[in-house]
Amino acid sequence: MRKPLTLRILSSLDAKSWIALGIFLALALIVVPVLHLNFPEDSALHVSTYAITLIGKIMCYALVAVAMDLIWGYGGILSLGHGLFFALGGYAFGMYLMRQIGRDGSYGADLPDFMVFLDWKELPWFWVGSDSFGWVAFLVMAVPALVAFVFGYFAFRSRIKGVYFSIITQALTYAAMLLFFRNETGFGGNNGFTDFKRVLGYTITSSETRLVLFGLTAIMLAVTLVFAAWLVKSKFGRVLTAIRDAESRVMFIGYNPLWYKLTIWVISAVLCGIAGALYVPQVGIINPSEMSPANSIEIAIWVAVGGRGTLIGPIIGAFVVNLAKSWFTVSFPEYWLFFLGLLFIVVTLMLPQGLVGLWKKIMAKKGAETC
Repeated sequence: MRKPLTLRILSSLDAKSWIALGIFLALALIVVPVLHLNFPEDSALHVSTYAITLIGKIMCYALVAVAMDLIWGYGGILSLGHGLFFALGGYAFGMYLMRQIGRDGSYGADLPDFMVFLDWKELPWFWVGSDSFGWVAFLVMAVPALVAFVFGYFAFRSRIKGVYFSIITQALTYAAMLLFFRNETGFGGNNGFTDFKRVLGYTITSSETRLVLFGLTAIMLAVTLVFAAWLVKSKFGRVLTAIRDAESRVMFIGYNPLWYKLTIWVISAVLCGIAGALYVPQVGIINPSEMSPANSIEIAIWVAVGGRGTLIGPIIGAFVVNLAKSWFTVSFPEYWLFFLGLLFIVVTLMLPQGLVGLWKKIMAKKGAETC
């Protein structure tokens, strides 16, 4: 007898994982707001606005890393263009935030400032409805899904795989970055969108709004982790893993890999779009540099460092690499890229299973010594 969906979702994580998830949510939704709002800035217990913004940003990256792990760790498809989907979600929500500025912009006009500066007389057609939160929330998921579906359908149907697929995903995000750099595309050109004032009528820089965005990001990350754990343990996930390990054999027994690859590819793109939408109001800017090939390579490094094919590994990798980046870019900015490259080489050669794999080896060795 088939178990109800609720029970299957609950059984996707073991008891320890549920407890860890509960502690994480309690910290994000209760402890951090209390410490931020109830303690003065000079108190050792105060959580600063900078820390909330930084951790909120990294949680968005962790969400992207989980999305990347689904397609790379479980699907065996290395994408080096996931920065595009992240940026598309960010731009879609950025359009809403730009409309929320209203006449509080530098020019006091109904149009966004960059359009007034470029002598635009009216909003382009694709901005219609961008003042509606519901419509923009739909776009945040629909635009990355549509781009991923069209690209993925032709790529997977043509059986493009391996390094060739990685290269064309890089080409895709690079082409999009060049397109968005152009002023006439209607996305702010080189500067992108910034100077946001409000979201849903609330001041975007207020402590309460920042905490709500922080909490929503934490909830979304937790929900994504549970969803991903359920997905990879389902029949779909098992077939997907089989396609990763032996695609020809899977085809021989009657499965069509196209739709499995395409489904996980689109799901991954949608998760990146949601992460981008949560990222923009917390960081306060979105521009074409988010689509740069280097950013997409960095996403793959987060997953490799944490341990692909483990779900929790990419989250750990995103936090480790980005906290290191925050420290390096302040203390030794000229050495950050050297460190990142060295980290990737060391992980590839010495830790193929990432930090999670290293932890498992240490625990296994400790258990053997105890016996």
